[in-house]
Amino acid sequence: MNEVIKCQLYLITPPKFDPIRFSERLKNALGAGTTACLQLRLKNALDDNIKKAAEMLLPICHEYKIPLIMNDRPDLALSTGCDGVHIGRDDASCKETRSLLGPDLTIGVTCKNSRHLAIEAAENGADYVAFGAFFPTDTKPGTETAELETIRWWNDTAIVPSVAIGGIKLGNCIPLVEAGTSFLAVIGEIWEHPDGEAAAVSAFNKIFDTAV
Repeated sequence: MNEVIKCQLYLITPPKFDPIRFSERLKNALGAGTTACLQLRLKNALDDNIKKAAEMLLPICHEYKIPLIMNDRPDLALSTGCDGVHIGRDDASCKETRSLLGPDLTIGVTCKNSRHLAIEAAENGADYVAFGAFFPTDTKPGTETAELETIRWWNDTAIVPSVAIGGIKLGNCIPLVEAGTSFLAVIGEIWEHPDGEAAAVSAFNKIFDTAV
């Protein structure tokens, strides 16, 4: 079994946001507790808008010493100076993406609940694999459901980190943490938390500190 390493937050941006206002919210979140990275996820947005958001968020991420990961677009990850890219099953292959980005930038790959895809991604240079959705999610309604056993199996057999995603909340995350996932990818439970993003980040970190 892999060495037990404390789980961390993998933040994802809201589906739509004003970069100027969101910049302050991001600072609030990153100042409230340990966060592993931020993924810039703006589906169906114009390239110029994605680039502007990256230009504003990248300095903040680096100020707090975390990477900014571009969703879906290896080309925009390169052109904006992001620290990596997250690709899905309908995007470029991991092998092609690694060839384009070179050896130093981070590549994450969506694997849903597929052990085969996860192994293939790891063999082709992925820095992490993402499993999900574990719970119903407004971000991708009707998406494939992942099983907790997939996280346990990966943690027992692989050295590449795993990300759990999909409907993750403060009230349902402990089984995923205890199963050994490296990161929890969270959107709504952070940015829509009634007490604000800082309170949500702090609360997740308290769970990570106390989980077995």
